[in-house]
Amino acid sequence: MDHSANFTLAGIWASTGLFARCIIFALAIMSVASLVVMAERIIVFRKTRKDSRNFAAKMGAILAKGDLQQAANTNMGKDIGHLGRVIGSGLTAYRISPSDKEVAVESVARALERQAQREVQSLKRGLGVLATVGSTAPFVGLLGTTMGIVNAFQLMAAAGSGGLGTISAGIAEALITTAFGLLVAIPAVMAYNFLSGWVDARSVDISESSNEFLDVVARNLGGSHAPQA
Repeated sequence: MDHSANFTLAGIWASTGLFARCIIFALAIMSVASLVVMAERIIVFRKTRKDSRNFAAKMGAILAKGDLQQAANTNMGKDIGHLGRVIGSGLTAYRISPSDKEVAVESVARALERQAQREVQSLKRGLGVLATVGSTAPFVGLLGTTMGIVNAFQLMAAAGSGGLGTISAGIAEALITTAFGLLVAIPAVMAYNFLSGWVDARSVDISESSNEFLDVVARNLGGSHAPQA
């Protein structure tokens, strides 16, 4: 019997069983989910980085003068990025802060820290999907391979004949699920590592900008430096 016809994608798909097809469908869904997250996060990250840079350029010029009252009353619009939302929360806290200087600085510091945590958590949204796909897709593919090899040996036993040629097509069908699982997992892991590194870098940027803003507030109020946000 010539098994070469089975070693095309169409031939392998036509001869796969129900379980293997379910595994392939599951991996396809995982692949689509990871691709959607990748595209959405890249779009969001590019926009928030651009908006944050624009905000920093405009607000930096105002804060360089030390005029926090003008900065607090300046309407920067909605597209201010993650950095704008953090500094904006600090400006809001400054505007409604009590007359006591030390309490005011502490209030601004807490507002900056709370908003920074929200922004970092928002930037991490969806990365759990990539981590899950990257860690589980190889095992899902391996499950399909294991069951496929079991079925191949069962067919060999039922046919009553031995030899690699008898089960080669079945093993090929089984191994393709492992290959598909790796093809799904590798891009997901790479994207997760890249995007996580980007979020960590932005977290450092937010911390540095918050502390610089807090220094401006402390000098403006004539108080001492507050603890880092």
